[in-house]
Amino acid sequence: MNPEKVVFGFFIVLALTLNFGFFVGELDNPNHHHAWELFVVIVVNMIATVLKFGDRTQMGAVLLATSLVAMIQLIAASLVWTFAVYASDGGLTNSVMASIVSLSGGAMIANVVSVTLLVIETVMLRR
Repeated sequence: MNPEKVVFGFFIVLALTLNFGFFVGELDNPNHHHAWELFVVIVVNMIATVLKFGDRTQMGAVLLATSLVAMIQLIAASLVWTFAVYASDGGLTNSVMASIVSLSGGAMIANVVSVTLLVIETVMLRR
């Protein structure tokens, strides 16, 4: 067993599951989506992205691309949240929260693609 591959797979799957945890709940209800949970999702996705930089294969390039898409979506969600809370008169309204959760949903789809590719790559390995 390769410990490097275990850590790699761990962070990819953890990124997906944490993102799913943030995404679940009523789309527009701020009580169902916590800011710290989004922060943890961003940090774990950053770690997963950094781990993907070393792979020089075509599959590695696609995995990195999915991770970068997830990061862009999550950073956009955090910027919308920050702007709504600190720079907007309206505050964190239901429609703003729906936008934040929708952006995290896009990141979750990118994470699903990443995990699917990881599973495909693992199945294709021959001993």
